[in-house]
Amino acid sequence: MTATPAVDPTMDAITAAVTLGHQGETARARQELLAIWEDLGVLGDPLHRCTLAHYLADLHPEPAEALVWDVRALDAAGALTDDRAGEHHAGLAVAGFYPSLHLNIADNLRRLGAFDAAAEHIGKADERAAALPPGAYGDMIRAGIVGVGAAIATRDTAPRATAPSVGSAG
Repeated sequence: MTATPAVDPTMDAITAAVTLGHQGETARARQELLAIWEDLGVLGDPLHRCTLAHYLADLHPEPAEALVWDVRALDAAGALTDDRAGEHHAGLAVAGFYPSLHLNIADNLRRLGAFDAAAEHIGKADERAAALPPGAYGDMIRAGIVGVGAAIATRDTAPRATAPSVGSAG
């Protein structure tokens, strides 16, 4: 018998706010996620901090603002264990978080013109890509690594059409 994940009101609130963002209510989604962040604090549950910061970064169209949240997500992942991730979703492994986290940091650094730092993070994303699951999500992250890597190589700072940001509408 597989254990049912425990009810997690904080993760439910994060998911609800992210859904608002995907529905175009970006400003409201940001407000709700920031309120949750205030409750969590910088030493709160690493899964909550990582998830919230990862999604909040996507709600900031400006790369410097997004970068702050992406770094917070990476920092929280460093404190996250597979046991804690598995409490949320069976079989979820922290190693699978890193390719996306490094990809997002690399993309923001690239957009800011910090190409050497961006290349370092895209290299880390590529090194960790083996931890990605097969299927659409893993394929999307692997394609993002290739695309951002190419943009870094050509010193392109333009936003990518396939970037995860839901924009600034709302």
